[in-house]
Amino acid sequence: MSLFSHTRLATVQLIRPLTALSYRTSLLASKRFTSTSTQDSLTQEPLTWTKFFDLRKQQRRINIGCSVFTAILGCNASWLYLSNMEIDPMQTIMGFDPLLAISAGLVASGFLGYLMGPLIGSQVFRIANRKRLASFETKDKEFLKRVVENRVNPSSQSFSNPVPDYYGEKIGSLKEYRQWLRDCHAYRRKAKEFL
Repeated sequence: MSLFSHTRLATVQLIRPLTALSYRTSLLASKRFTSTSTQDSLTQEPLTWTKFFDLRKQQRRINIGCSVFTAILGCNASWLYLSNMEIDPMQTIMGFDPLLAISAGLVASGFLGYLMGPLIGSQVFRIANRKRLASFETKDKEFLKRVVENRVNPSSQSFSNPVPDYYGEKIGSLKEYRQWLRDCHAYRRKAKEFL
């Protein structure tokens, strides 16, 4: 046995345990990786269209609820300020009766509060549906893309041929989406026939 073959045999014997060890380590790492990824995929199941429309309804309800709450909060805050204000009934406020100006201020603050509601409501929805938010947003983009592709040209609108929901805001289920598509088709057909 030559020195070269002896060195080669020793090298092969030394490498085999290392390669076997690295193979076992990589096998364990891949098993760990796949086991955690399957657990993540089980918790992050794909969002179906039915669940998407349910989440969309939930988002709308949360936004409306927050709008009502912030409108009441805005009216109460302005009432708190305006009720402590001294008013001279003989003087006008910007040319209007003081009672009319105060009433307009209450209505305006309630309206601004109502407009602030969806800002708060969207954050509440994001916090409540944190786990499904990424898949919801991708489905929402896909849905809006489909709405843009299928919506009608409103230039030929008339009293007898109104435009179906242009932005798709009232679509709340697959059944309503299919009905919306039929309405868009009927609108296009009427627009071609009568113009």
